[in-house]
Amino acid sequence: MKKSLVIPIIALAATLNFNLQAQNWPQYLGPSRNSISEQKGLLRTWPEKGPEVLWTVKVGRGFGGTAIKDGKAYLLDRDDAVGDRMRCLDLATGRELWSLGFGSPGESSFPGSRSVPAIDGNYIYSCGFGGDLWCIDITTQKALWNTNIWTGFGGGRLPTWAISQCPLVYGNLVIVASQAPQAGVVAYDKLTGKLAWSTPSLGPVGYVSPAIVKVGTENHVVMITAATGRGASASGRRVVGINPEDGAILWDYKGWHCVIPIPSAVDAGEGKMLITGGYNSGSVMIKVEKAGGSYRVSELYRNAEFGVHTQPPVLIDGYFYGQCSTNETKNGLMCMSIDGVTRWKTGRNPVFERGSIILADGVFIITDGVTGLWLVEPDPAAFKSLASFQILKEANPAPDAIDNQNWAPIALSDGKLIIRDQNRLICVKIAK
Repeated sequence: MKKSLVIPIIALAATLNFNLQAQNWPQYLGPSRNSISEQKGLLRTWPEKGPEVLWTVKVGRGFGGTAIKDGKAYLLDRDDAVGDRMRCLDLATGRELWSLGFGSPGESSFPGSRSVPAIDGNYIYSCGFGGDLWCIDITTQKALWNTNIWTGFGGGRLPTWAISQCPLVYGNLVIVASQAPQAGVVAYDKLTGKLAWSTPSLGPVGYVSPAIVKVGTENHVVMITAATGRGASASGRRVVGINPEDGAILWDYKGWHCVIPIPSAVDAGEGKMLITGGYNSGSVMIKVEKAGGSYRVSELYRNAEFGVHTQPPVLIDGYFYGQCSTNETKNGLMCMSIDGVTRWKTGRNPVFERGSIILADGVFIITDGVTGLWLVEPDPAAFKSLASFQILKEANPAPDAIDNQNWAPIALSDGKLIIRDQNRLICVKIAK
């Protein structure tokens, strides 16, 4: 069985209408959706027994991560026999404050939760395993509206790894990719749930959530679709730019081909965006420019080694850092310059496979996809580990190795880091 994770990744500019308080982690990949935190005062070394574990909470299987606001952590948990459940936990103690179940039972390969909710004001938005999109008032703990982004647009049997969407809030809209037969990307009024716009179908189903990338002075919704087949004979294989106000297709790049795309586009500045994926896809940098009333897309370079399977690389000081171990390659953690030159890779030692990464206070906090938590100094010259600990290693692990998969995105707030494996949510103190 091939290992694959259906957690999408989104690169989003800080111009979006989110609460950008540094101590909150209100959405996937943090305040600005780029895996960068303003948290200061992080520990530079850890005790021999690792950083302090503040609490541990049992969760269902899956790969969904937490959003955090005002001392509360929110997780869309899942029991495949029952369905999705939004859980609100006290960040300091892990005590469950409330929960709300949605039904939608069912299962797939690599079962369980898929996405990270997004918090905007007093509302939290989540998209579940079966495509159920919910808006919940976090003050009343009641649903304001809901719809289904899959069956609502002609979807029948669920995709192989179900629906994997992290909602993107843009102004008055919440945007997701239905990838159903009758719609590619859709937008709803965030307070009423009324459909604002939808694009035509954009191609085969993948597991990518829409991203926002800056082109000149404009924000474009960027969506990546799957390819059918591999190499020169592949079909589908589109990266499209969409007007976030009305859903109009602005530009279309057809040179990318990943059979199971997961990471979203990463905004590299000046109209450039990095597209990356597993399955021997590597990465490609494209640039979008506007001339008169039309757009031109150019391909700047490709790097066959720098293929990030699940969660997007982080761009800092002109270098991308990402986990590039996939089903086919074991390149480990890699550093690539913004012009596409590989600077270094850890390979199998350490392997870094499908984990998560946050940049805060000048260091990377990284989960390695199995049991390890790492503190790494960003340096294009070499891999520099400051500390590591097998935080998810159990004394008597279950025979099924999948229990140790910590592929879920991590979240950081108030010096507290939340990570998970296939049965636990763990809060760790990593600040002074």
